[in-house]
Amino acid sequence: MAATDICSERTMSKPYILYGAEVSLYSGKTRAYLRYKGIPYEERLATLAVYREIIVPKIGRPIIPVLLTPEGEYLQDTTAIIDALEPRFPDHPVYPDTPAQRLVALLLELYGDEWLVMAAMHYRWQYKRQNLGTILRAFGDLLRPQSPAWLKPIIGLLPAFKFGGMYQKYFGIGKPMHAAVERSYEGFLDEFNAHLGKHDFLLGSRPSIGDFGLIGPLYAHLYRDPAPGKLMRERAANVARWVERMQHPEPRSGAFLANDEIPDTLIPLLARVFREQTPVLQDTVRAVTAWCAANPDADALPRVIGRHTFTLEGDSSERAIQPYAQWMFQRPVQFYQQRSDAERARLAPLLQQIGGLDALNTVITTPLEYVGYRVKRMR
Repeated sequence: MAATDICSERTMSKPYILYGAEVSLYSGKTRAYLRYKGIPYEERLATLAVYREIIVPKIGRPIIPVLLTPEGEYLQDTTAIIDALEPRFPDHPVYPDTPAQRLVALLLELYGDEWLVMAAMHYRWQYKRQNLGTILRAFGDLLRPQSPAWLKPIIGLLPAFKFGGMYQKYFGIGKPMHAAVERSYEGFLDEFNAHLGKHDFLLGSRPSIGDFGLIGPLYAHLYRDPAPGKLMRERAANVARWVERMQHPEPRSGAFLANDEIPDTLIPLLARVFREQTPVLQDTVRAVTAWCAANPDADALPRVIGRHTFTLEGDSSERAIQPYAQWMFQRPVQFYQQRSDAERARLAPLLQQIGGLDALNTVITTPLEYVGYRVKRMR
C-alpha cells in the first residue's frame, strides 16, 4: 500500500481540526490549502472559549490558525502547517520542482504573507462606514457565538476597535501613508489582474505556494470586507474570480507551466516585490544580526526588536522590525543561494530584469528557525 493511501485512510477516519475564522487573514491561507489538497478537515470557530481552553494552553499565546492533526499534534503558522502536510499529502505538490518557478512562488508567498497585510489592514479599518457592520458581527461571533444576531455587533465593538487601533503604528501606515498604501495596492491589483487574464493561477493551472500566500490578505480582508471587495470586483474582476477559484478549488488538479516558464505577465509583480519589500527585509536581517550579537544567550527572539524606516510609493515612515519576516525571507534567499552555478546562471537574466540579484545575495549570518511556535536563532 502506498504511503499516500495510508495517509488517506488515517485522515478519513479522523479529520484534521482547523481552529480559525472567516475574518482571519491567515485562516484563509490554510483553509484554501486544505481544500485544494483534498485533506479531510473540520473547521471550528476560534471563539473566546477555544482560545482559553485550547489555543493558549497548547500554543502559548492567542493566535490563529491552529491545526490539530489526527495524531493529536498541534500545528501553528500557515507556512509551517503547509510544510508539515506536504510530505503527508504529496499528490499535486504546491511547491514547483523547477528552480525559477520555485523561487518565484517563494517570493510571492513572502509578499502576500508579509507585505500585502498592510493593504489588508488599511482597507479594513480605514473604511469603517462601509465595513464596520461586517467587522463587528464577526468579532461578536468570536466572543459570543451563541448570542442573538442583533447583539453580536455590540459585543464585538470593544475588541474590534482595540484590534483595529494597533496596526497603524505597527506597520507604519498612519494617515501620512494612506495614499501610498492605496497607490501600491491598486498597482498590484492592476498587475495581478492582467496576469490572471491569461493564466488561472500564478504559474499555470495549479496553485503554488505563492498563490496560497496571496490568498490570505486577498480573501479575508480585501475580498470579503465590503469596501475593498467592491474595489476588487470593479477594478480587478480577474482577481475576484481567482479568489473564488482558490476558495472553491478542484482538489488536486492542474499543472505548472512546462519548461520552468515564468510568464511575462509576472515581471511587474516580481519587480514590485523587490522595489517595495526587500529593502525592508534586508534591513531586518541587519537588525536581527545586531540584536542577536547584543543578546548572545537568548534563543527566542521577541516579536518586535525595534523600528526602522521604509519607503512606499515615494513616501516614508517607520514600522516595527519583525524577526519573523527574516525567517520568511530566508526561504527564497537560501533556495537561490543553494542552487548550482549553472542554475544561478540560468536565473540571472530573470533576476536582472526584476532587480532581484542584490536581495537574493543577502548574507544571513544569523539564520532563524520556527520551532516550538516561536522564531528562534538557529544554533
